[in-house]
Amino acid sequence: MAYQQIRRLILDNALPPGTQRLEAELAMELGVSRTPVREAMLRLAQDGLVAVTPRHGMRVLPVSLADMRDIYDVLESLEPKAAELLARRGLPPERLATLHAACDAMEAALASGDRQAWAAADEAFHRDLLALCGNGRLAAMVMQVWDQSHRARMLTLNLRPLPAASTNEHRAIMVAIASGDGDGARELFRVHRRRGGAELMSLIERSGLAWL
Repeated sequence: MAYQQIRRLILDNALPPGTQRLEAELAMELGVSRTPVREAMLRLAQDGLVAVTPRHGMRVLPVSLADMRDIYDVLESLEPKAAELLARRGLPPERLATLHAACDAMEAALASGDRQAWAAADEAFHRDLLALCGNGRLAAMVMQVWDQSHRARMLTLNLRPLPAASTNEHRAIMVAIASGDGDGARELFRVHRRRGGAELMSLIERSGLAWL
């Protein structure tokens, strides 16, 4: 699907901020017709990832440090609620298997020093948690800003220490969810997001990056 392909290229910085691409160019690169590319561009514009200009294609939008602060304010407010809702749903263990697997994958990646594998497992944990929380509107709101922050996390992935603290926090959140502790899951996730956001903002400031 053109939308998913282009979106992944943007999120992984294969199409970095400021990149300008014509509809025809992307269609040729992806091996599809121009119609799905046009539709993908419009969806990506709704996601806040690109700006679309008639006859000039799309431009990948940058994310500023101020944008990142706003994004983490939203994540810190909404994602903990999703964790709380999931814990209170009381799903059977087999329904939570993907979250357990993501935690296992993060721990394995940390042990081997594989940052890319860790980032993939981290993304899987957050996406699956939102998919299971039972509130589709909340999940959609979080994912819109989560996508915008993903590029910054990937750009700084190799500049950060190995994510031992984050890995431990994910496991603690998982334990709270599995035990049905809604208040605990919410608070653990809030602390996780606040610490992670502060670490990322500090790194961006020290690196002198004005735009991501």
